[in-house]
Amino acid sequence: MFQAIGGRSLQAARLCARKRAVLVETVRGRKTRNDPIAKSKEARIKTPPPVDPVEMVVLKERYSEYQQILSALRMEFKEEVLRKKYEAETGTLAEERARKEAEEHRALMDWNREENQRMLQLRLQRVQIEKEEAERKQLEAALEREQKQQEFIKMKEEELLRLQEEAKHFITMENLDQRIEEALDNPKNYNFAIDKEGRITKQTVLK
Repeated sequence: MFQAIGGRSLQAARLCARKRAVLVETVRGRKTRNDPIAKSKEARIKTPPPVDPVEMVVLKERYSEYQQILSALRMEFKEEVLRKKYEAETGTLAEERARKEAEEHRALMDWNREENQRMLQLRLQRVQIEKEEAERKQLEAALEREQKQQEFIKMKEEELLRLQEEAKHFITMENLDQRIEEALDNPKNYNFAIDKEGRITKQTVLK
């Protein structure tokens, strides 16, 4: 059961109320969501106030400018507060931190120089090895070309000697009569058949 209590007697009512009772304080001038429209306002038509377009544009521009100014001021104040807070918290350690950062920077720079020197030595060694490998390949290619040239010259010399040897049996104007007599004395028959092994199996007889 709900009990409606007045404003001044609320404390006394709480003392006198039972433990399980729920106290509800009345609020005047409030309507619930399901209450109907008041009879005095049923025929009222809400018309918004007239708005000047030029004035609306000016107000929007001024409001936007106002928001930007406030945002800038807010950020400025926040930055100033944070800076003061940081300086207040770390002011005593700022110098020590700066010294440590400087020492760390120097150590890192020294390590960087040593690493660069080491990488330079490795790079020089790699370049030297690549250069020696390229020279070796060039020497091998030159030797191979020279060997091929020697083989080509030797082959041509052998071919020349063979041609010179064959030239001894060529028919010339000086030995033409002699070769004709030899051909007549020793006739050759080229009309024959051979098997797969190259042996003559059949041959006609010269007349």
